[in-house]
Amino acid sequence: MAAVLRSVVGNNFVVPTTRSLLLRFPAFEVKYHLETVGSGGHQRNYSTPRAAVQQTHILAKYGGRHTVTLMTGDGVGPELLSHVQEIFRYAGAPIDFEVVEINSSTNTPEDMYNAILSVKRNGVALKGNIETKFDDPSFKSMNVALRTKLDLFASIVKCKSIPGLNLRHQDVDCVLIRENTEGEYRQLEHESVPGVVESLKIITAKKSKKIAQFAFNYAVEHGRKKVTAIHKANIMKLGDGLFLECCREVSKDYPEIQFNDLIIDNASMQMVARPSQFDVLCMPNLYGNILSNIAAGLIGGAGVVSGMNIGDNYAVFESGTRNSGRSMKGKNIANPTGMLLASCDMLDYLGHGAHAKLIRESVMTVLSEKQIRTPDIGGNASTLDVVKAIIDDIKPKTLAWSQNRQHDSYLE
Repeated sequence: MAAVLRSVVGNNFVVPTTRSLLLRFPAFEVKYHLETVGSGGHQRNYSTPRAAVQQTHILAKYGGRHTVTLMTGDGVGPELLSHVQEIFRYAGAPIDFEVVEINSSTNTPEDMYNAILSVKRNGVALKGNIETKFDDPSFKSMNVALRTKLDLFASIVKCKSIPGLNLRHQDVDCVLIRENTEGEYRQLEHESVPGVVESLKIITAKKSKKIAQFAFNYAVEHGRKKVTAIHKANIMKLGDGLFLECCREVSKDYPEIQFNDLIIDNASMQMVARPSQFDVLCMPNLYGNILSNIAAGLIGGAGVVSGMNIGDNYAVFESGTRNSGRSMKGKNIANPTGMLLASCDMLDYLGHGAHAKLIRESVMTVLSEKQIRTPDIGGNASTLDVVKAIIDDIKPKTLAWSQNRQHDSYLE
């Protein structure tokens, strides 16, 4: 055994110490579970139970730690993701990040290839939004390219009223599920004659049935009671008609789940007027983008909503409205909530539910009870003020933070 250890050390491997083992296998889980088990009272569930997102790809995991691709994106993406990394450190989350610098200024085939290769290697990514240039017809959306090349067919945006915020509706609790790889987002456009542009919308029975089954399965696994299909089949009778027909067909296999459908314009009005009527919404790509932003606006805006992009083999997590926040870059006013909740969804997906619960509850405590909020949701705190408050709430709940005292300069 001694010879083996000498051989290992001689090959630049480090013999694990109690300190390093504690960092890799945080002791807070036992302490945290003991504190939370049996705590009475109704708790709002912001989590992403594992059953919702069953992956078949073997995720990158070494020594009990997952490796995750970190795509920085544009605008406030890099700064928000740096805060996520710091909070993960204090929470003892067993995640290592492989940073991929990709944004609108690095739009080369090699950059995209490297980003996709990293996600395929690790299975999971956390990303900031990548801006798409409006004035360059040749510039294809890198966000769309990632979703299509990785076949991230389902987008999930959970919108739930946050207690304590001054909102018109305090009873929003819906999940918006959109088909993520076809529809108008196939980017199939051409100018047939000067001044006339044709844009193609692709709807297939295969993808429509797949997203409908995903929505109904999500409803079953999360105790949801109703699925609403959103469409414009009264006008686009073939394309949206096919989508609606597929949803109706799939609904027959789930008699325990209520099913109805709404036209997109009526659904938009109903979302603003009476959002409590919605539970799970299933829709094609463009309608999902529009309704997700409307729903996000009802609960506080772009800064408080997380988003998941799920495929059979890979998953990418980001803020729910896919807004880069370029106007807030470097001003220390961006709301970190959406990106932090996205990181919690990622932890749930990877099976680190205790860490996700710890961070998510600290975020909600800071927003709802301590009322430390950024200006976009009625506060006057800076981004760093919110992050500091979250870290301060986490530290007493975990023993792992004591191993990170060298990072306390972050709080000064």
